[in-house]
Amino acid sequence: MAISRIAIGSASEFGKADALKAALAEFISMLIFVFAGEGSGMAYNKLTDNGAATPAGLVAASLSHAFALFVAVSVGANISGGHVNPAVTFGAFVGGHITLVRGLLYWIAQLLGSVVACLLLTIATGGMETSAFSLSSGVGATNALVFEIVMTFGLVYTVYATAIDPKNGSLGTIAPIAIGFIVGANILAGGAFDGASMNPAVSFGPAVVSWTWANHWVYWAGPLIGSAIAAVVYETFFITPGSYEQLPVADY
Repeated sequence: MAISRIAIGSASEFGKADALKAALAEFISMLIFVFAGEGSGMAYNKLTDNGAATPAGLVAASLSHAFALFVAVSVGANISGGHVNPAVTFGAFVGGHITLVRGLLYWIAQLLGSVVACLLLTIATGGMETSAFSLSSGVGATNALVFEIVMTFGLVYTVYATAIDPKNGSLGTIAPIAIGFIVGANILAGGAFDGASMNPAVSFGPAVVSWTWANHWVYWAGPLIGSAIAAVVYETFFITPGSYEQLPVADY
């Protein structure tokens, strides 16, 4: 059972060189991802003079996030596991693949990476606003919560199948592109309704810089619930008992 492998860790992990290197890798990967993803939205606003959202804009957002996440996961994979998402880190924790202490270190790095990326975008664009995630007209918080739970379930399930499962073999080499693809596809599905975050850090950076917090809780609760469900489902039904006996708990 997934929950039986949960590990707290010790405070000494905060000072370990490998943990700090992994956190730095998460910070850099998140900065790369948010700068490209949020930046593409700001570029769209500049090109359209803050015009209304269009299908072409949604496709552009999908592609930019898919491409950027593919790169961000790839460059961090050999150092930190390439989580680039507090929800992925939480799912890995629920499955016993990272300790709570190391997970908190990842969260801090991921959140800081997102904030710094948004600050850099504000400077680079001459003061343009980094738009916070928000609900579209006619979309309630409950609707958005369901979207975020289901979309993040799909994302974390993909992470488990391609990156965490010890049986994945050569499939692991396509994990970054599979992860990028599912995020891009989910943006096409949910972007018009709630922005399709699936990532608390991606929502956090723009919210801090623009100081906009309306319905922000949705972008934490949905992804964390979805990731926990994905972790429990995959660990319970698809992981062979004893598969992790030779693997360290600290990372995947």
